[in-house]
Amino acid sequence: MYGVQKIREQVEPYLDIIIFMVTLFVANYCWKFTFTGDENGEIVTWLGWDVTAPFEWMSCHIAAAVYWLVSLFRDTVYMVGDHVIRFESGAGSNIIWGCSGLKQMFIWLCLILTVRGGWKHKLWFIPFGWLCCHAFNILRIFLITLFMEFHPEWFHVLHDFLFKYLFYGMMFGLWVWFVEGVRGPLPPVTSSAENAQ
Repeated sequence: MYGVQKIREQVEPYLDIIIFMVTLFVANYCWKFTFTGDENGEIVTWLGWDVTAPFEWMSCHIAAAVYWLVSLFRDTVYMVGDHVIRFESGAGSNIIWGCSGLKQMFIWLCLILTVRGGWKHKLWFIPFGWLCCHAFNILRIFLITLFMEFHPEWFHVLHDFLFKYLFYGMMFGLWVWFVEGVRGPLPPVTSSAENAQ
């Protein structure tokens, strides 16, 4: 019993970040192994059930918002259908189901549900985080789309590396803000000897 308490006391300062990393890993792989969809986003399934509708709605919404933002800066842009933003040069972006930001919102929900602390602040910080994820996702796709007009060869670097990790960095920053500033202090870990007194 003493050994378990000693380990707990030593792990305590790192417990929040351990929970964060485990939750991020598990949530990411739960999503990858349960959701499937084609590149065109025509059908999205979760455990075999068709869940295309929310992804379709979100993709159309994001495409419309990104198109509006890009058109403020470039008069060479036009929409093709509900998902594709093109430039007169032929380059552009196809906003598919994976661009919806719903995966990051799911991961955010898991991160805040598993963080230690009461529900008082979690109940408003979860939707606040969703709004931040949604705004960042629109900004991310907007910037990638702007670059596509003159540098389509940069797509994979921007999409698969730079903005992907910036997205998760933004989520980590929000999580740190919650843990360090919003949640408030947790009660200290007490040893068995202190509990006995």
